[in-house]
Amino acid sequence: MSSIEYLILGGAILLFFSVIASKASGKLGIPALLLFLAVGMLAGSDGIGKIYFDDPYLAEGLGTVALAFILFSGGLNTEWSEVRPVIGSGILLSTIGVLVTCILTGAFATVVLQLSLLEGLLLGAIMSSTDAAAVFSVLRSKRVSLKGEIKPLLELESGSNDPMAVFLTVGLLLLLGQQEVSKFSLIPMFFQQMILGTLLGFFLSKGIKRLLNGIRLEYDGLYPVFTISCVLIVFSLTQVLGGNGFLAVYVSGLILGRENFVHKRSLTLFHDGLAWLMQISMFLTLGLLVFPSRLPAVMVPGLAISAFLIFVGRPAGVFLTLIGSRYQFREKLMVSWVGLRGAVPIILATYPLLAGIAKADTIFHIVFFIVLTSTLLQGTSIPYVAKWLGVDAPLKEKFRYPLQYVPAADVKNDLVELEIGPNSPVIGKTIIEVAIPKDALIVLLQRKGDVFVPRGGTRFEANDTILVLSEKSALEQVRRIVSGGN
Repeated sequence: MSSIEYLILGGAILLFFSVIASKASGKLGIPALLLFLAVGMLAGSDGIGKIYFDDPYLAEGLGTVALAFILFSGGLNTEWSEVRPVIGSGILLSTIGVLVTCILTGAFATVVLQLSLLEGLLLGAIMSSTDAAAVFSVLRSKRVSLKGEIKPLLELESGSNDPMAVFLTVGLLLLLGQQEVSKFSLIPMFFQQMILGTLLGFFLSKGIKRLLNGIRLEYDGLYPVFTISCVLIVFSLTQVLGGNGFLAVYVSGLILGRENFVHKRSLTLFHDGLAWLMQISMFLTLGLLVFPSRLPAVMVPGLAISAFLIFVGRPAGVFLTLIGSRYQFREKLMVSWVGLRGAVPIILATYPLLAGIAKADTIFHIVFFIVLTSTLLQGTSIPYVAKWLGVDAPLKEKFRYPLQYVPAADVKNDLVELEIGPNSPVIGKTIIEVAIPKDALIVLLQRKGDVFVPRGGTRFEANDTILVLSEKSALEQVRRIVSGGN
């Protein structure tokens, strides 16, 4: 076989074993991302695979594309109705919280590693963002959820704090590489990037929706290809115009998630799978890039910085940011503990290598220890910490209905799941008695694992899940009827 065939075979085998490892992670209680990392290390130059990979340029390029798709999928899968009440706290956590974590962790790293202040802050910036995808995969495997607004707050924070971490990392690299650059110049740069990123993400998403509903492609298989091109255009165009491309793709995904467009369900599933592929690729890349033979030299300071980040840096960022908020102490403590590091630090750790920073190799291997310990310690203990703090709740299975709704461009209806809570005023009443609006139709009802088409005389029971086909205006009325709201 030629070298390209060996390369394809090797990549396919790595992906295969990574997916199999994710299946085992649920039973072992270990986050899947940690197993992806282990697969990469075993395949690396110091492992049994003996694959030599030491190309930060390729890793950085792949990582940038990977992060764009991860953020877009995160926005697309976010339920706007859930995150709307926490948007203020989420934005504060993803900006001020990230900055506080960066400064404290960076100052500690400066002392421990005897770095310059800017080099220490650079390490703090690289490790300042979180990855809630790993958290929720652990909770799902343990069949545990989180009460109240903790889950939407974590979802919003984890999706929106990556752009801040990228900005801080790039800004500090500018200060390190160009002595004539003033630190005060980063302030207008910050507002320019965030404002342009938000505006371009919003308006470009509206254009994407119009194109999706109006282009009428001959082959359905081209729609995923079309959205891939749109994500890359949003990111690169925003970057070229001086905005934050990562924020733009997240905002565009968030806005599109609220809209009605053709093949929405299938495209959402496609980008979710693509995001997992990107996550796996980045953890495999970290495993391949890390040389275990170099780790003993940075093991002790790496563990020290990781412990500081977990027990001091992250909690300080959360508690200082949420001062005066409605969140209770135990809820803030849970948010503090849910601070797993994921694919983003891996991507950002390649930036110093490309910039030729003197301590770049040390920083990269420190990042490895922080990602490893964060995923291992926090990831495996999250269900137990949630129960200890009293913020856990049973995980409700997602309604897997035996049909798929594909709205046309001119159809204003949507297919939505609604739960009949234990205190719902419709419990014990028939569908006719409830007087569902004429523009809404209950298509299916799920009860204790059974799914059936309800009739007018069907009585609602607690914990029923109904599938409603309705116009948006009528849907809000159905929500109020089911929940008892005014």
